[in-house]
Amino acid sequence: MTATATRTSPATAATLRATRRHRAVRAFTATTGLAAAVAALFVLTMMVGSFRLTATEVVTSVLHLADNPSVDFVVRGLRLPTALSALTVGLALGASGTVFQQLLRNPLASPDFVGITSGASLAAVSGIVLFQVGGLAVCLLALGGAICAALVMYVLAWRDGVSGYRFILIGIGVAVFFEGLTGYMLIKAELFEARQAMHWLTGSVGQASDDELRLLGGALVVLLPLAVLLSRKLRVLELGDDTARALGSRVELIRAALLATAVLLVALAVAVAGPIVFVALVAGPIANRLLGPATGGIVAASLVGAMLLLIADLVAVHLLPTPLPTGVVTGAVGAPYLLWLLATTNRRGAGG
Repeated sequence: MTATATRTSPATAATLRATRRHRAVRAFTATTGLAAAVAALFVLTMMVGSFRLTATEVVTSVLHLADNPSVDFVVRGLRLPTALSALTVGLALGASGTVFQQLLRNPLASPDFVGITSGASLAAVSGIVLFQVGGLAVCLLALGGAICAALVMYVLAWRDGVSGYRFILIGIGVAVFFEGLTGYMLIKAELFEARQAMHWLTGSVGQASDDELRLLGGALVVLLPLAVLLSRKLRVLELGDDTARALGSRVELIRAALLATAVLLVALAVAVAGPIVFVALVAGPIANRLLGPATGGIVAASLVGAMLLLIADLVAVHLLPTPLPTGVVTGAVGAPYLLWLLATTNRRGAGG
């Protein structure tokens, strides 16, 4: 018996190494392909329009490799801010959505549905309606509203720890409450403020200012690597809280840090572009399909979010008879996906 085990163990070890190598190769290939697709879409969004440009003109203008005033005005002055907004907001939404889904162990655990986006919306609309603020002030109010909403949900969901099921249910209740207050604010608003607030609530990557983009870009440089670093602890948490504690992990500290990182990412994204729905919900599952067995890649999910938002902006601005806010397109595409997800989840017996 011992000899048989000894003979088979090298084969087993070789199989495990081959499996790990296959997963690593597939993850690298998928992530590299997504990065190339995002880069191509980023350039494409600045090529199309009433004044068409070539890819070479766009790249040389963005990188300051050539001096062409007319091209530089179109690229850097008009199109680059929107493209950067779609890129950075998509990265933030994709990363935050997959962290929520992995941490709470539910494919429906998206910031769109658990009150964070609703908290940002209530704070931003209140600022527009009550204080007639705009620009960076609305961004900061939305950021504060999202963080406050997350803190309220975390406190309400705490019962010797935070379970994903309880957090989601409380988040849905908080979202409904905040949405009711937002509707009340809109009813009490004057016509101009109501129109401004409704435009913000629809969500659009074309409304970000330079200060807002710098804020989100700087935060991504810090938060995305932090989310990737913390995500390594998710594998331990997936074994269960008791097992994770037995292995020496500080469960609640890790969970709180991951939640805080994801909340900051989605809060900044909503603050910059408004509540663009469904990107955070679908980015993680699409990335997992591409990664195969190596699921849970935050980098891949963030790239999928950026790709989806760049495509949605192209469709909203250039492929429809009338240009529309980006959030209209993501909502129209995401709603059927949500229905399909609910149907398949219930069919597998996991929908409650």
